[in-house]
Parts: sequence; structure tokens; C-alpha cells
Amino acid sequence: MANLSPIQSGSTASTTAPGNKGALFIVTMLFFMWGLLTSLNDVLIPHLKAVYTLTYVQAMLVQFCFFGAYFLVSVPAGALIRRIGYQHGVVTGLVVAAIGCALFYPASMSGYGMFLFAFFVLASGITILQVAANPYVTILGPAASASSRLTLTQAFNALGTTVAPALGGMLILSGVVLSAQQLLDAPPAQLAAYKAQEAAAVQGPYLVLGAALLALALFFALARLPRIAQESSAKERKVSLLSHRHLVLGALAIFLYVGGEVAIGSLLINFLGEANIAGMSAAVAAPYVSYYWGGAMVGRFIGFAVMRKISPGKALGFNAACSVLLILIAVFSSGHVAMWAILAVGLCNSIMFPTIFSMALHKLGPATGQGSGLLCMAIVGGAIVPFGQGLLADMMGVQWSFLLPIACYLYVMYYGLKYAGMYADDKQVAGQNEAQQELKNAA
Repeated sequence: MANLSPIQSGSTASTTAPGNKGALFIVTMLFFMWGLLTSLNDVLIPHLKAVYTLTYVQAMLVQFCFFGAYFLVSVPAGALIRRIGYQHGVVTGLVVAAIGCALFYPASMSGYGMFLFAFFVLASGITILQVAANPYVTILGPAASASSRLTLTQAFNALGTTVAPALGGMLILSGVVLSAQQLLDAPPAQLAAYKAQEAAAVQGPYLVLGAALLALALFFALARLPRIAQESSAKERKVSLLSHRHLVLGALAIFLYVGGEVAIGSLLINFLGEANIAGMSAAVAAPYVSYYWGGAMVGRFIGFAVMRKISPGKALGFNAACSVLLILIAVFSSGHVAMWAILAVGLCNSIMFPTIFSMALHKLGPATGQGSGLLCMAIVGGAIVPFGQGLLADMMGVQWSFLLPIACYLYVMYYGLKYAGMYADDKQVAGQNEAQQELKNAA
């Protein structure tokens, strides 16, 4: 069993080795699982909001604690992986995430604060996985196709996010839901029993997920993965990340993109519940959240092929512009037009994270490991932006609060167009090398 070191950008992985395809398949399983766990938050936010009678800002503390873990844990996670190696790091991340799932059982009997702690522990495990897996995928092949390759693995991440809302709606939101008036009229004892029953609805699903994560940890502990050599960490420490402008701007793009995507997903059920949109109950609206994440899945499979022909930066700019247009339609219209417009943003989201991530890490050399840690820290946007949108929702209403993600996507569009020609030199060099090889063969 190979003990893989944390992936650094100066790695000398044998990119033509047959084992790389197997490694890519195995790592893809991780992307699916953390997509499933992350997207379940979109179901739990309205559920916990109703159980504990929360404001939108208070409900968004779920995402604040969950994505806040990326900011707090990314650097320690990178140090941990450098110490114990890639493969053991993955196993550790899976075990920590499983502990987070198990904490949902006592949380259901303790209160909202314990739920927030469980979300933080769960996200800490996922952060360890993210820090290792994303850069690992980018170097399992040529740099020019890194966006395409990461987009493919992110497609399976999106499969997890697609399955989760429908599954969560079925398992968690399927109970009898009391109206606001019924909650006000219910005797204290009945109200307490109802809230305890609703809180306990999360126990079974999260215990099953915890068991699945432990099984996956055992699988990874026994799996044989190709060794990825790394450059000396001393050389890496000499590199200043701030000298790489495309990395710094890319980190801001990750911050705003993740923030916008998570904010939309977090309030989708409440948005669809608005009387002028669809007037759906939480249980009825939950499966529609799968359309949002499912669009991202479909788009990533399409993007895997398309971005082999089209500049990743141009594709990123185009998708971000489409997102802005769709959100404007959702904000300034009503009924099914607004509903389907906001759900279609998921299709546009499809290529954004993997494209920004691979563009930001382009040609970082020995700084790739540090760069990956910075980008994973930037995922804290998923904590900050939804919190801001929750504040707007309390002040202006849910529909108008969607103006905030528009600002996020405008910056993503700028980043994509600014670096639209990033891979032109790589393709030119590859073409020259191919021409020289043909001349040698002809000779």
C-alpha cells in the first residue's frame, strides 16, 4: 500500500501511468460523498429554522459554521497531510466527517447550538479531503486539461448534491408539518413534543451517512494508489503567494462563487415557498433543489468535453454572465418564470469551481500546495455570503435578497474574461513539440 504525500505543485507524478485512471476513479468517490453531505444543508436549514423558530440570519449560522471550518481548518489540514501523507490524510478526513455525522444524534436532543458544533466537525473532515483531493486531480494529467479533468470529478460531486435534497426531503421533511398558526395555538407540551420529534428526524439519516464514511475510510486505508512525489517543502516556503496575481484574484473568485452558489441553494426552499413564486411547502420544494444541483452535474459533464475545445476563461465568463441574467429574472418576475430562472443558475454554476481552481493554480510550481490551501480557505465565502443574504432576507424579503449573488457572479465573469488566454502558451508549446516529433518521425 503506497503512502502518498500531500500534493505539491512541483510534483513529479507519472502522468502517463495507467494507475492514474484508477486513482482518479477512487478520488471521484470522495467528491460524491462530500457533495451529498454539503447539499443536505439546504434541506436542514429550513427544517431547523422551523423547529427552533429562527430568523434567516440565525438559520444561516448552519452555513457559517459549516463553511467557516474551511477557513479555520485548511492550514492545519495541509500541515497534517504533509506529516502523515495523502492516503492517511484522506482516511483521517473521512473519520472526522463520520464523527460529525454521529454528533447529529445527541444534537437532536440538545438544541441548535449542538447542531452547529456537529456541522463544524463534519465540515472539518470534508476540508481535509478537499485540501488533498483537488490539487491531486489537477496533476493526474497535462496542465492544459486540468480544468477538464477537475470538472469531470466535480460532476460526481454534483451527483451527490443532486441526490441529497430529494433524499433529505423524503427522510427528514416527510413528517406532519404544522402551520405557523397551529404552532402559535398549540399547548406548550404539544409544541415541545412536536419540536423534539422534528429534531429527531435527522438521527437515522446521519447515522447511516456516518457508517458509510467509516466504510469508505476502511476502503481507502486498504487501497493501492500511485505515489506522487513532492518538491522540498523548504523550496515551497520561499515562494510568495502574493506575487501570483492570478492566484490572489482566483482566491477572491472562489470566495464569491462559493458564497453565491451556497446562498442560492440555502434559500431555495424558502424562495419556492413564497406566495408569489410557487407557494410550496418545504417537503414539496425540497426535490426541486435537486434540479438546481442537478443542473450543475449535467453542465459539468458537458463542460468536460467543451473545455477541451474552448478557453476555460471564456467558458467561465459566459456562464457567469448567464447566471447574472437568470438571477435578475428571478428577482424581477414571479411564478414559474422566477422559479425556473433561479433553478437554471445551477446549470451555469457547473464549471465554475473547477475552472477557477485550476486557473488559479496554473504554473505555480512549488507553490501549488500553498496555493491550494489558500483556495480552500477561500471557500469560507460559503459562510459569509449566505449570512449576508440571510440579513437581507430579514430586512427586504427573500426574493430581493438574491441581488447579493449577482454581485458575486459579476466578479467571477471579470476573472474568467481577464484570464481567457491563460492556456494559449501551453497549447502553442504543445503544438511545437508535436510538430518537432512529427519531423523526427518523418526523418
